[in-house]
Amino acid sequence: MNFNPFAEMPAFVQKEMEKLNEKISPFMKKASRYALFSFPLIVFSIMNLVILIFAVPYDENMWITVGIYAVLGAVGMALSKESKIRRKEIEKMSMDYIIERINKSEHASEQMKTKYVTLIKEKPITALAQFTAFLQEERRRSFY
Repeated sequence: MNFNPFAEMPAFVQKEMEKLNEKISPFMKKASRYALFSFPLIVFSIMNLVILIFAVPYDENMWITVGIYAVLGAVGMALSKESKIRRKEIEKMSMDYIIERINKSEHASEQMKTKYVTLIKEKPITALAQFTAFLQEERRRSFY
């Protein structure tokens, strides 16, 4: 099984995707690391809080333990929120790179550039598909 989603694409598209990946990969690593650590912290703290509150008899020192688990849960949620913020930054960086690349194109007409930039800004979810379509159209025009 091939894990590279761009393996089926032409070489010129792969090259552009690699450039984009080089630009965002340090930020992706950080966001992934935050998400990786946040989930276990949240689950661990919730499970222990539930067990501590409902299954363990009341003790004077119990509140210290409850506080520790609550802090762990809060740290996990903060990491989760930071991961979401980082992912939004990554999306913005990707969009900026794609739009910059489209505007730098020497083979595309201004009308074509405007069309693709507008499509990408209107529907950011389809940005990679639109960028791929642009690269293929640009390649066709460069041969004329």
